[in-house]
Amino acid sequence: MPKMKTHKGASKRFRKTGSGKVVYRKAGQDHFNARESGKTTKNKRRDMVLNKSNPRINVLITNK
Repeated sequence: MPKMKTHKGASKRFRKTGSGKVVYRKAGQDHFNARESGKTTKNKRRDMVLNKSNPRINVLITNK
């Protein structure tokens, strides 16, 4: 049986930490941010931890 390939789209958006958590960046930081409050803009800069109830991402980025 051939090796399973890494899903390149998922591997560019998600990464695994040393403890095994999957983290990703929030969307909407590129433009049209003048209308948003500073609090919202600041919160978008933080990495988010993926919910463990979504195991499919682990399968897609396993071979990264």
